[in-house]
Amino acid sequence: MIEAPRGNLIHHYRVDERDQVTYCNLIVSTTHNNEGMNRAVKDVATRYLSGQERISEGMLNHIEVAIRAYDPCLSCATHALGQMPLAVELFDAAGQLVDSRRRDAA
Repeated sequence: MIEAPRGNLIHHYRVDERDQVTYCNLIVSTTHNNEGMNRAVKDVATRYLSGQERISEGMLNHIEVAIRAYDPCLSCATHALGQMPLAVELFDAAGQLVDSRRRDAA
C-alpha cells in the first residue's frame, strides 16, 4: 500500500512456490474516491436543481468540479475546466428520464 497522487494505491499479490502469481487484487484510488464522488454529485444536484427540469452547462461545470476534487485523473487532469467529457441524465422520483445532456471532449 502506498500513497499515490490521487490517494491510496493497494497492490495485493499471492505467489506460489514457483513464484507464479496465483492471486492479484488491485485497489486503485478511483475505487476509494467513488463514494465521495457520488455524494458530491448528489450534493450538486440537490443544491442546483431545486425543481429545475433542465441540466444547464453551469450544472455540468459544478459536477465536473466535484469529480475533479476527488479524482483529477478520472476526468483527465489535462483537460481545461469545461472541456471534460461528461454525460448526465436527470430522472424524476418515478424513475422517468426528464433530461439528459452530453458534453464531448473539445
